[in-house]
Amino acid sequence: MWRPDVHVVGGGLAGCEAAWQLAERGRKVALVDMKPALLSPAHRTPALCELVCSNSLRSDDPEAPAGLLKAELRRCGSLVIACADRHRVPAGDALAVERFGFGREVTARLALHPNVRIERRVLAELPAGPTIVATGPLTGGGLARTVLGLLGGDRLYFYDAIAPIVDADTIDWTHAFRASRYRDSADYVNCPLGEDEYYAFVAEVRAGRKVAPHAFEEPRYFEGCLPVEVMAERGVDVLAHGPMRPVGLTDPRTGRRPFAVVQLRAENAYGTSYNLVGFQTRLAYPEQKRIFRMIPALREAEFLRFGSIHRNAYIDAPSLLGPTLELVARPDVRFAGQMTGVEGYIESCAIGLLAAWFAAGLAEAPPATTALGGLHHHLTARRAPGEKFAPTNINFGLLPPPDDRARKKDRRAAVVARAERDLGAWLARLAPPARAAV
Repeated sequence: MWRPDVHVVGGGLAGCEAAWQLAERGRKVALVDMKPALLSPAHRTPALCELVCSNSLRSDDPEAPAGLLKAELRRCGSLVIACADRHRVPAGDALAVERFGFGREVTARLALHPNVRIERRVLAELPAGPTIVATGPLTGGGLARTVLGLLGGDRLYFYDAIAPIVDADTIDWTHAFRASRYRDSADYVNCPLGEDEYYAFVAEVRAGRKVAPHAFEEPRYFEGCLPVEVMAERGVDVLAHGPMRPVGLTDPRTGRRPFAVVQLRAENAYGTSYNLVGFQTRLAYPEQKRIFRMIPALREAEFLRFGSIHRNAYIDAPSLLGPTLELVARPDVRFAGQMTGVEGYIESCAIGLLAAWFAAGLAEAPPATTALGGLHHHLTARRAPGEKFAPTNINFGLLPPPDDRARKKDRRAAVVARAERDLGAWLARLAPPARAAV
């Protein structure tokens, strides 16, 4: 009788990658997917690895964060990236795919693998034994309740509110100062605006193009975590009394309190990236870049991550998962994909690959200097007391800066070169070695 060594629950990018990686390492895998018995509001076809939103896997430039991650996944023998490469369609320097051919090939490759059995059924409980949960951001029903029970309490979040992150080296420090409200501390970077600058900014926030919620996303917001455009629409002075309030701050350049201020908080221990405090938003990405650059200190800002608010089931990974993505309360269960707190197709694929390698016996995590290692560190590094965990996509703020703080362009090249070198050394130490091609 055929018995799986590992169950993989979920047939998206993370689940398909995990199943392939396990099967290639000689494990028998039961890949359980609810389609076509049940389709979520986002799914349209019975194919595995369905791209439910854009058909773009973002930049393929090796010196861009997404391009670096894809390059690393290719070196690790990723099924998802190999199939995407074969179904590429013209999209400039981005890797975009013909989604139906892509989904069909991934489905066929897994269906024909001798170590994979695809099971089309709806689960309300997790299987016994080693399991990778890769059910995605729309996990619901009985399975969501089961996961909640495993997590211990209300630790599965269904809406995430993400503020933009900017590169510290692109902040105009002649228009910024360090201070904290009411405290003798320099924890925050403050970006002041004059009265005319503030009202012009609010007008653009109100008029800017917003991303409409999906049909399955009821736009319910917490009063303490409202999108900036919702606050702005309630009145032109609301932001000045909310996240942009200047109280408790004195601009050292003028000796007076600013009319309004945007506060930036360090996003990482390296001090290389800062997030805009309280600036979660549904503004379209190009609008965020245009409008937030109206803030004098951010006129040349490079955005490492844009803000968003959307329905997304994810776990508090740093407090719940161990170093091999295992659930501390039940170590035979690992999590992968967006449910862990990563954003994006390729990030989900990357965590699926790592979860599979860990389940297959990998003991050494990827170096923190690599894109894979940066994502892994984001999910597993313990947070300081009171520090909130939030999902993220791959960005250079997740990687430590190079020792040589040279010009920005050279620094990025140094980060990429270091990642390539450290990934190669890591792969050389693995047993069995990662497959070079798919």
